[in-house]
Amino acid sequence: MHVYISVDMEGIAGVVHESQTDPTDPACAAEYARFRRLMTAEANAAVEGAVAAGATRVVVNDSHWFMRNLLAEELHQAAELVAGDPKPRSMVQGIDGGFDAALFIGYHARAGTARAILDHTYADRIYEVRLNGKAVGELGINAALAGVYGVPVALVSGDSALAAEAKDLLGDGVSTVVVKEAVSRHAARSVAPALACRMIRDEVTRTLKRKRVPFVVPQPIALEVDFARTIHADMAELCPGVTRTAGRTVAFSHDDYREVFRVWRVLLNLSAVV
Repeated sequence: MHVYISVDMEGIAGVVHESQTDPTDPACAAEYARFRRLMTAEANAAVEGAVAAGATRVVVNDSHWFMRNLLAEELHQAAELVAGDPKPRSMVQGIDGGFDAALFIGYHARAGTARAILDHTYADRIYEVRLNGKAVGELGINAALAGVYGVPVALVSGDSALAAEAKDLLGDGVSTVVVKEAVSRHAARSVAPALACRMIRDEVTRTLKRKRVPFVVPQPIALEVDFARTIHADMAELCPGVTRTAGRTVAFSHDDYREVFRVWRVLLNLSAVV
């Protein structure tokens, strides 16, 4: 069994604020250093659970910010690490490598979700993303690309809002590990990090023993992106094949989700120019 693990940071137990996840601000250095270690611990817990379930290959993709967060020297020796940026497939780089299941660890709810820790969809300039009319966050965007390669998302971990999003999108078949419950965007009631690791490890082992169904978006696939500001859409509509449908909105359609995902990455990057 081959297992793919994508690890974000906002959904890690104890994380409640950007200062704990920001690798760019010297004022946040001490906080960030603490929480990247907790991120590494939850990644290791997922690896341990996968190995206990019989995994013979485990790939861990660092999926937060510049994607240089996981402490390589502390990573479980059974895992291969994918790190650094840019990656064409970003948070699911390497998902086409023949995996039986994917685990999304430390994920968070999509932009605009109430009572969700650090809700966003890839970047703060993104107001909403829709696939065939359904609002999706990083979970849905990434799960759909995994589905192209026949890889089901078997488990997600994060806060209770992320768990609800996963059930709504992927159905009751996906396993969820809730490590905290948001009080507001910057406050939560969280389990202890050590307990979060045990919960993740045990649930990964249980869930990998069951068959899952990949998430597949029906064709034709319509992508719509609402930006925070019109100037973001001004730049994004420069992408060939993209149409401007409203002041802050651009759209793209294709039968192959790999092309949809590629265009999504272009829109995201073009909108960052301003």
